Amino acid sequence: MVSKVVVLPGEGVGPEVITEAVRVLNWFKVHRGVEVDIHSELYGVEAFSKYGQLIDIDVFNSLVQVDAVLFGATGGPKFDKLPTAIRRSHNLLAIRKHMGTYANLRPIKTFDELIGIIPLKASVVRGADLVVVRELNGGVYFGQPRGRITMADGIESATNTLSYTAPEIERIARVAFNLARVRNGHVHSVDKSNVLEVYSLWRDVVDKLHKSEFSDIPLAHILVDNCAMQIINDPKRFDVVLADNMIGDILSDLAGAITGSLGMLPSVSFGDVNEEGRRCALYEPVHGSAPDIAGQGIANPLAAIMCIGLLLKHSLQLPDEALYLDNAIQKVLASDCRTPDIQLLGKESVSTSVMGDEVIGALNELSKG
Repeated sequence: MVSKVVVLPGEGVGPEVITEAVRVLNWFKVHRGVEVDIHSELYGVEAFSKYGQLIDIDVFNSLVQVDAVLFGATGGPKFDKLPTAIRRSHNLLAIRKHMGTYANLRPIKTFDELIGIIPLKASVVRGADLVVVRELNGGVYFGQPRGRITMADGIESATNTLSYTAPEIERIARVAFNLARVRNGHVHSVDKSNVLEVYSLWRDVVDKLHKSEFSDIPLAHILVDNCAMQIINDPKRFDVVLADNMIGDILSDLAGAITGSLGMLPSVSFGDVNEEGRRCALYEPVHGSAPDIAGQGIANPLAAIMCIGLLLKHSLQLPDEALYLDNAIQKVLASDCRTPDIQLLGKESVSTSVMGDEVIGALNELSKG
């Protein structure tokens, strides 16, 4: 059966890194017999120029029917100048909501080959391997009311609402516990329950679910400020980190410090399994559009390429092929051929496309062996 993948390169460095990721997916199609149908569609400013909105409405509606969506990045100076209503309608948050992809998994791993460029001590980061499980469809990013107003006295005011229901918390907590069970690990649930009532509910719901269904999985609650410090001080103490939308967003970016670069952080977002046994899946590198380096051909494509590994593993159910790609990436990292963000000081770096060439070359070498 041929799997359908929609590619939305997006903006900023998105098209640059996604080009290399698609090259890798096509390599698996040609050389490993992976049955996949790949369609690339416009998203962002370019789509607005053509359709009057961020994405063609038929493409938007189709995203719930395909096997996987590979997304590059969104945002940048041109995007920020679009009308507010356009930026909020059919944007990345709307795509996530439309697809029902409420569970965002961000694997964070320290590669031994990159120890020399990581700003933390080797003894601290060596062997770190954790996953941030971020709730993606609720919280302060979606809460209502929201907005900016000018009051009668001329003073400006802004409001965002942090809100969660017990079922929303329970379903993301279940994802975290099930993942910890597969990893033979444990869960740290992150909150700010000492200040905010929402997180008091979060802690209570997680506790209740743990006691009723997952008592075999070690659980620890940790306040977000302490968690941020401990991820840097002792990342190896963490396995699965459960967090709400905003906290998960911040902590997973912070954890980029233990990989050496945000260019090394892939992610996948899942919805529930439907009656046909399929679930929506959205794959995207964590690093965003990086407008300061967009168009220069120096962005690190490895996060986007690692998204292909996640896609092979989760959506296409090909874990051996995912491992094959992991080995190729590790082979590339062992060489001196690296983009600027992960290159050793004083050594020459390579372009985005050359980095893609290196991954393809490593795949070819492994196939000969």
